[in-house]
Amino acid sequence: MTNENKDFKDNSKFKKQATTKSLKNKKETEEIEETRLNKYLSHNTKYSRREADELIKEGKIKVDDEVVIDLGTKVTYKNKVYLRDKLVYVDKHRKITVVVYNKQKGEIVSKNDPQGRRTIFDTLSKRFAHFTPIGRLDYGSEGVLLLSDDVKVADKLMHGDLERIYKLKLDGFITPSIEKAMLEGLELEDATKGARSDSKITSMSFAPFIGYTIISSAKKYSKIKVAISEGKNRELRRFFAHFDLNVLDLKRLEFGGISLNNLPSGKVRYLSREEYRNLRDYIEVDKEHKFNRKNKNDRQDREDKQYEQKDL
Repeated sequence: MTNENKDFKDNSKFKKQATTKSLKNKKETEEIEETRLNKYLSHNTKYSRREADELIKEGKIKVDDEVVIDLGTKVTYKNKVYLRDKLVYVDKHRKITVVVYNKQKGEIVSKNDPQGRRTIFDTLSKRFAHFTPIGRLDYGSEGVLLLSDDVKVADKLMHGDLERIYKLKLDGFITPSIEKAMLEGLELEDATKGARSDSKITSMSFAPFIGYTIISSAKKYSKIKVAISEGKNRELRRFFAHFDLNVLDLKRLEFGGISLNNLPSGKVRYLSREEYRNLRDYIEVDKEHKFNRKNKNDRQDREDKQYEQKDL
């Protein structure tokens, strides 16, 4: 089959470089972002967001010397937050760390699970207990998962347009109609096929894939490598389910140009200097783009419902 988008690696948005100088006095003029209190506590203490919610409900959290029990409370880093009357320390000058974890099948990307399933933090060393996953891979998926000890960095990368590359095994032919949808995008009013039964997301739009390579296509099963720039809830499973194909295997090979580099399953590594430099360049370009857009329009809601629990 012809493939107009085959060499998709050359289109990686991760490689874009800053072309404009930093804005003058940007630190003074940028708005101070608010963070949900449970998220703030999860990032700066050993507690998960669920555990932080319980602490809030029990009246064990103070913000600027006032007890807070509203789970919707938001704070900034100018607020003083106390846990059991002890100030939650925030080191504003610490260096940001991002690591790569080779997620195994049979783990969920969460700090704890009400169903008692194994989580990635059961495998990871305790030194990474306060790290935030950048996006998610579902229970049956594996591969590249980035984590950061900075919640703002994690949020920017999670909601950014960085290239994500996956290898999938499907239970049937890859048809011309599937290729057309990958190249042109797809709008589904009913995107419940391929979703979890308890998902509240019923419709979904799929942007054109950055690219794809069909490795094999047969009646019994096919293999394909795809590159996308989104991380919506079970996006790939929903996409192929629309064409009556089940995803039998899903492995993320790269996220924003960062790959496993022969990292064994269940192991973690730190980023290289070049990977850190590329991340920093991407974040700086993204910050300037969003700042300029803010001067023209109100900031769009970043908590798009389609991005809840970023399982693929």
